[in-house]
Amino acid sequence: MQNCITIGDRSVGNGLPAYIVAEVGINHNGDVKLAKKLIDAASLAGCDAVKFQKRTPELCVPAAMRDLKRETPWGVITYMEYRDRMEFGVAEYSEIDRYCRDKGIAWFASCFDEPSLAFMDRFELPCLKLPSCCLTDDRLVRSYRGCNRPIVISTGMSTIEEIDRAVRILSNSGETLDQVVMLHCTSTYPCPPHELNLRMIQTLRERYQCPVGYSGHEVGLQTTVAAATLGACFIERHITLDRAMWGSDQAASVEPSGFARLVREIRVVEQAMGDGVKRVYESERAVMLRLRFVRDEVIPLAKAG
Repeated sequence: MQNCITIGDRSVGNGLPAYIVAEVGINHNGDVKLAKKLIDAASLAGCDAVKFQKRTPELCVPAAMRDLKRETPWGVITYMEYRDRMEFGVAEYSEIDRYCRDKGIAWFASCFDEPSLAFMDRFELPCLKLPSCCLTDDRLVRSYRGCNRPIVISTGMSTIEEIDRAVRILSNSGETLDQVVMLHCTSTYPCPPHELNLRMIQTLRERYQCPVGYSGHEVGLQTTVAAATLGACFIERHITLDRAMWGSDQAASVEPSGFARLVREIRVVEQAMGDGVKRVYESERAVMLRLRFVRDEVIPLAKAG
């Protein structure tokens, strides 16, 4: 089993502290100032990285959807106009890159098409992510294989057979994945608890012999903490300033105070897991001396009557 990989300056893998990512995604609503506020919140929460999304709308928006009208903060516009407004270009991502460096937090992106993958090559990113909806795009998966960076792959909306196929491409038909973290995910926004299926974390780890993490879209924090307890080595949740904000992913996101609590609770759980070796701790010795003693005489039974 490939126990760990290196993402930036961090070793990530089985038995190591989880690499915690705040997914900004498209919750910036096309506004760099809002993106910076989300970066601030992630940094203050103690996250290891923030993640964005990059698309080429001409390739990613189906022709049948392009002229559909959509209510947005900019008025009623076509879906294509909306997608264009949500995309950051070189100037915006260069500013995000500079800002993250100043804050001391890593950043990377999910790339939904080959031009977007090439676009991100200009930045020194610690990894790149193949999103769930692209797992069956064989040509894009091959492009990821050649990106010379650690790859994070998400497995939402995918069958085991589809994951197997992507793994064969990424490993170049080899037996093991190199520099890949696989994320268990259910692509429902928000996802009900009974569809989270957290035991898949162990199933994926055993099947693919690689580090496995978790990408969650549920409401609440406890199930994400449970994923850490089950050994997820990479944990990703969407971040928002306010779950009531406009945007398709906001309701399944975590607000800043919740994200800080999530990071704190995951770190506590990691400390509590230990190494599985039974020992007597120094903190127990005073209790042991007080409560555990050897009776050096037999106490006679009280006489009847």
